[in-house]
Amino acid sequence: MSETEEKHERFIVVGVDGSEPSLQALRWSARQARLTGATLRVVTTWEVSTGTGWAPLFPVDYDPEAVAKHVLDEAIADTLGDTPEIQVGRVVEEGHAAPVLLAAARGADLLVVGSHGHGAFAGMLLGSVSEHVVRHAPCAVVVVHCDKPA
Repeated sequence: MSETEEKHERFIVVGVDGSEPSLQALRWSARQARLTGATLRVVTTWEVSTGTGWAPLFPVDYDPEAVAKHVLDEAIADTLGDTPEIQVGRVVEEGHAAPVLLAAARGADLLVVGSHGHGAFAGMLLGSVSEHVVRHAPCAVVVVHCDKPA
């Protein structure tokens, strides 16, 4: 094994938003990480949309980052258990999912997403995030199709 290969950290990035397709992607990614000896980086994002021209009113103590972190922690615990057999890193970032996932996938062996998560409409083959990352990812991409209705 060369010095370059020894220093390369093997990791898989998976996008999770709490939807069933993203949880299936997390399950698939964990199995793949166990098979390949890679670590898993589980990524979720949050953003406050003001696309309608007005800012929604939130309670004073509303913390969207904390909510996203809670959703991520719950998804990991419910899907992989409290003590997964693999090393799991958590990434919670502000921004739209597609560019955050693409940035997180730099240097990754693989990027894994569900076929659609929150916001997808019925009948779409791929959600907008999965379609975007398939087209622009710096690594191989796996899109896990959900065997249960979302």
